[in-house]
Amino acid sequence: MSTPTVYVGMSADLIHPGHINILEQAAELGDVIIGLLTDAAIASYKRLPHMTYEQRYRVVESLKGVVKVVPQETLDYVPNLERLRPDYVVHGDDWRTGVQAETRQRVIDALEQWGGRLVEVPYTQGISSTQLNNSVKQVGTTPAVRLSRLRRLIDNKPIVRMMEAHNGLTGLIVETTEAQRDGRRVEFDGMWSSSLTDSTSRGKPDIEAVDISSRLQNINDMFEVTTKPLIFDGDTGGKPEHFSFTVRSLERLGVSAVIIEDKEGLKRNSLFGTEVEQTQSSIEDFCTRLAIGKQVQVTDDFMIIARIESLILDKGMEDAVKRAEAYIDAGADGIMIHSRRKEPDEIFEFCARAEQLPTHVPIVVVPTSYNHVSEQELADRGVKVVIYANHMLRAAYPQMVKVAESVLHHGRSLEADQYLAPIADALAIIPDNR
Repeated sequence: MSTPTVYVGMSADLIHPGHINILEQAAELGDVIIGLLTDAAIASYKRLPHMTYEQRYRVVESLKGVVKVVPQETLDYVPNLERLRPDYVVHGDDWRTGVQAETRQRVIDALEQWGGRLVEVPYTQGISSTQLNNSVKQVGTTPAVRLSRLRRLIDNKPIVRMMEAHNGLTGLIVETTEAQRDGRRVEFDGMWSSSLTDSTSRGKPDIEAVDISSRLQNINDMFEVTTKPLIFDGDTGGKPEHFSFTVRSLERLGVSAVIIEDKEGLKRNSLFGTEVEQTQSSIEDFCTRLAIGKQVQVTDDFMIIARIESLILDKGMEDAVKRAEAYIDAGADGIMIHSRRKEPDEIFEFCARAEQLPTHVPIVVVPTSYNHVSEQELADRGVKVVIYANHMLRAAYPQMVKVAESVLHHGRSLEADQYLAPIADALAIIPDNR
């Protein structure tokens, strides 16, 4: 008589006594097969795991009682169950409600086809994956781990959402803010260091007036209190010989990517369009700049993304597509296509045209002007990264003005309380204050 087979689905990012309890009870029933969720499967319903699939595989295959490890490509167990037809599925009993309740029912229905049985192990008290994850965040991360995370996100999520941050406080907000959407938890995947908000927060114009060393110090301040990846707004990249030093500095800090735009001369904000004089680089010059950056980077994980200004400057779609192909050939790891139109039509058209290019790289967009478009609509067109480029600063400014005006108008601060967070809430933003 053959030994019964037991299927256990696991993320196995942080192994704790609750997992061991499940595996011990599964081993009592037969040969344990682990269905190890891939990075993409995990990212479909919660954060990207700390460890890669390969790292988690090595941990799980070494656990006592595990006979075999197979990838589980989706949150849904059914494809693996129908292929393996196990006698048992063992799972903790904490999936009867919430996002996994439907998954549980599909497991039960599948097992009924061949007389299999679901065994649910009582939840292990005193163990919280959320608390463990928060502890990991408090310990921090390394530059190498942070740097590589953006490519992992792009590879494993339908779309990666980045929110502007310009100091430690806004970095913490990006790090910790969560919401429920369609029954699932959503959060920001990382931070965008904007030259506009870096300049504006210092009271300076957005003309590359803040030197690179000051901006790097700002990033270091954010990295001290966060773990998520960061994309750096590199403006034009500066002189080609200077861009090489910028790339080295960013990579050494653990920044995941730099975006540089194909303009030259005095930098002016793109949303001015043709209302102010702006000069687009020649394709040849900008390709040289990209190539210089690619030559000096040390890791394969760091990304140099080319920002195309053709649509902003009314140069037309053909010019934008031509430049995209040339920039990709020059080594660009991604293409950011920018538009100041209120509708996303030209962005959608560019995405369709980019799909026809011989080499594909991630498409990045900044829907500041066409802000009614949803992330799902962008993902459906092939966009891989969406950047909310200046919203944190723009949110803070009007509230601060209201407070200042109220104090002046009333000669006291009482009436400004309606615009203020309670002191306790303000202190609670910083974990060490709690």
